[in-house]
Amino acid sequence: MSTKIYDYTKICDSIKSLDPKIRFAGVINERGRLVAGGMKENVDPLESEKDDEMIFMELALRVKMRKEFDKQLGPVNFALASRERALAISFLINEDILYVVSEPDADYGTLPKKILSIIHE
Repeated sequence: MSTKIYDYTKICDSIKSLDPKIRFAGVINERGRLVAGGMKENVDPLESEKDDEMIFMELALRVKMRKEFDKQLGPVNFALASRERALAISFLINEDILYVVSEPDADYGTLPKKILSIIHE
């Protein structure tokens, strides 16, 4: 089974320019390490770099745990967390995770679909 090769940097750049409310677009590997993308320019982070590492590792673990139900429910298209200070959306690309963070008032009804279309271009 072959897996498609994605240009993660291009995907992250496209997503960051998609909507002014997007703060971060990065690809996290299965071990919780940022391998491409990052914070949009001129945006202050909500957390420290150390907190980022913990968030990425926790995200990788959560994605692995969700895969346990793929057989019964089908694979996850995306997962969304609405928080007081941010909207976080994750997408699986091969074995890696595209993680997108926006302002909390971003349109969570349309944003994931727009991001999926960028991934599948």
